[in-house]
Amino acid sequence: MGAMTASTASSNASFNATPNATPNESSAGSGTASRAAADGPAVTGPGAGPVVRLRLDIAYDGTDFSGWARQPDRRTVQGEIESALGRVLRLDPAPSLTVAGRTDAGVHARGQVAHVDVPVAALGEPAPDGGPGDPETVAERLSRLARRLAGALPPDVRVHRVSVAPEGFDARFSAAFRRYCYRVCDDPTGVDPLLRRQVLWYNRPLDVERMNAASARLLGEHDFAAFCRKREGATTIRELRRLEWTREAPPPGAAWRGGLVTATVVADAFCHSMVRALVGALLAVGDGRRPVDWPERVLAARVRDPGVHVAPANGLCLEEVGYPPDGELAARAAQTRRVRTLTVS
Repeated sequence: MGAMTASTASSNASFNATPNATPNESSAGSGTASRAAADGPAVTGPGAGPVVRLRLDIAYDGTDFSGWARQPDRRTVQGEIESALGRVLRLDPAPSLTVAGRTDAGVHARGQVAHVDVPVAALGEPAPDGGPGDPETVAERLSRLARRLAGALPPDVRVHRVSVAPEGFDARFSAAFRRYCYRVCDDPTGVDPLLRRQVLWYNRPLDVERMNAASARLLGEHDFAAFCRKREGATTIRELRRLEWTREAPPPGAAWRGGLVTATVVADAFCHSMVRALVGALLAVGDGRRPVDWPERVLAARVRDPGVHVAPANGLCLEEVGYPPDGELAARAAQTRRVRTLTVS
């Protein structure tokens, strides 16, 4: 990951308020408007005044969600958070979130990041200059917002921190890397019942050394079309920086014999279903059904292979999104927006 470091935005940072801007609109559920009206008058719309970009650090159990992205008549993480923001901040329409990584149905997150643009006035009485006031006032207001969201959100989704986004921050395009973990249990008696929502039970013994040997052949910048679901206009070129399997021994005294096998996967970004397709291919290597060089040959073909089975969603968790230093955020976002192509030698 080089010199890139995970950026931690401080709630003591000053607001970068944009005068007379209108925040993004959202259709975050038919009940949002009536709930917001019951809480008090809305403050959005033309002329709402300066807006501020906030960073939200988010965690969720994806089991009962139809993925991150808002969908009509479906329960989604984005829909729940936007609806809660609309009620807590009395915004109608509710503000729209931009997320670092849109997870599929059933996928979990411990380190998801999103940003949202909201009117300064929604956070409290603005200062004479249009901002929220001194750093102490900013910190207290954002802490209060996080506490109110805790009461408004269901227990399977949490906003652990709200902070002012640094200049140039974009949760999606400024990200330097995403780190996922996929957890598998190959104990013949099954996974620990307390972990069943976050761990896949695989009823064949896995050879971690074979899986790591196959994983090493996939590292670097490649066209991962063979492991992605094609999306119109989207590139499948990604830089896979880390793909490593480890086995964790069972805790002392545990009756179950097989430990947890965890894949740590790091890339600048991932295309649709890429992590779970890679995991599915490597599980077939680990149980001996495929040779060590098979995933590499699939990658080189650049077309979907019917032998690659996408691993179930429940074992996957987004653990971390890393950002460059604050002064490099805008440049990183501009670089990410450019569609990449591979140079063929």
